[in-house]
Amino acid sequence: MKIYVTSIFVDDQAKALDFYTSKLGFEKKTDIPLGEYRWLTVVAPNQPNGVELLLEPSAHRAVPPFKQASKRDGIPFASFEVDNIEDEFSRLQSLNVEFTQEPTPAGEVITAVIDDTCGNLIQIIQRVA
Repeated sequence: MKIYVTSIFVDDQAKALDFYTSKLGFEKKTDIPLGEYRWLTVVAPNQPNGVELLLEPSAHRAVPPFKQASKRDGIPFASFEVDNIEDEFSRLQSLNVEFTQEPTPAGEVITAVIDDTCGNLIQIIQRVA
């Protein structure tokens, strides 16, 4: 068994696709119209057949309160690994990505947290051990 797809709830699928591709560097994998919404996934460019991230609409009534509470409490919804967090921090800052936490050592990793503009905090990590 392996993970095939995982979801992140987004306020606007088009805006999310732009952010996750043009800012974070993921590539669009699947885009299937489903009425008002789409089955819209992205993948890491170096893993085109790897785990897909579904940009899932925040339409269910339980989602907005959950996202608001998580963001208010500073809890990232997802975590992505990078090879060099300082380089990624500089690259993302140059693209005007908002950081809520700059790179910070935390045991065997260095973490930073960004706002994805779609209602979520996203953690990036670099393993250092």
